[in-house]
Amino acid sequence: MGKRDELIAKYADDLKTKCKMNPDMALLTKVTIGCGPSIYDNDAQTVAASDPEELERIKKNFLMKKLGLKDGPALMEGINAAVETYGKSERNKYRAPFYYMLTKHFGKESVYK
Repeated sequence: MGKRDELIAKYADDLKTKCKMNPDMALLTKVTIGCGPSIYDNDAQTVAASDPEELERIKKNFLMKKLGLKDGPALMEGINAAVETYGKSERNKYRAPFYYMLTKHFGKESVYK
């Protein structure tokens, strides 16, 4: 099992245990691959949910550019919902599962087909 496969297994476990959801493994794999090399970087692999600039970057670079959503209050509401689902007290919110939850929240699975 390669490093990426190990990370995908860890992300699936996070989604099951911390977020109480049963992940679509094919979609999780595609979202993880879409994150590129950031999943291997200790700083970039997690989302700093308490940093407004980080959340703004997620909104612009992931929700608007990658998923093609229009700017509006719903985007930040979706990000906040993902933070709540992952758990505000959870220190390590991994980027791939976070993006997976956003993809599901906005019904944009087709971006990864």
